[in-house]
Amino acid sequence: MKKRLVLLTIVIFTLGIFLSGCGQAKQSVDNSWNDIKQKGEFVVGLDDSFPPMGFKDDKGEIVGFDIDLAKEAAKRMGVKVVFKPVQWDGIILSLNNKDIDVIWNGLTITDKRKEQIAFSKVYLQNKQIIVVRNDSPISSKKDLSGKVVGLQLGSSSEAALSADTNTSKSLKEVKKYSDNTEALMDLKQGRLDAVVVDEVVGRYYLSKKPGIYKTLNDDFGKEDYGVGIRKTDSSFKEELDKALDSMKADGTADKISQKWFGKNIIAK
Repeated sequence: MKKRLVLLTIVIFTLGIFLSGCGQAKQSVDNSWNDIKQKGEFVVGLDDSFPPMGFKDDKGEIVGFDIDLAKEAAKRMGVKVVFKPVQWDGIILSLNNKDIDVIWNGLTITDKRKEQIAFSKVYLQNKQIIVVRNDSPISSKKDLSGKVVGLQLGSSSEAALSADTNTSKSLKEVKKYSDNTEALMDLKQGRLDAVVVDEVVGRYYLSKKPGIYKTLNDDFGKEDYGVGIRKTDSSFKEELDKALDSMKADGTADKISQKWFGKNIIAK
């Protein structure tokens, strides 16, 4: 009899734990996509001074490559999109505090960021490209030996060039500028032999100045861009990934890329 009571007690205890676990599981179900549908919109956090990804035009409206992608994705998801300028150095905190729903602004996927947030599928691969004048005889990184190269101070381009010690040590000089526009202007005037720049930025400026510059096939490394999403928002992420996949499949993402960069640089 005692054995039966002990066995019954164990069964009841185990069942209690199981039911408790089920209750917790139900409470932790991700409702992020349902929440977005109920609101009818999702909020994109961005730095609105980052052309061509997201910036204010002459009319004060926020435009850009990422802006067009986000609008198209929202359309396919059946909701609206709202753009909210946020201080870049605190944007991940804004996301996790639910001040915004996503970060969509040329956000590089890094291991450090993966510890804090989730990412959509890769939608664009950026790389550090080499820009020269259209009439330049330079055709590869090896041809940069003894040449003067310009880049933006503190940029990814500076880090990428420094990491390629064979090339960086062969240069005559590296000139550092406050912005890429100034560097490209000096290249045009013949004060530089080449400029190292983010492809997303470089191709945008090149599309505005056709026939003046060209890019080399060589580059200084690649990096992936993704949309930053809260780790808890897996159902929302799934729907956003579906929208991005469909935009790639039917060529819409290609058209948006051609508009802003003059080339398809959408990740496959």
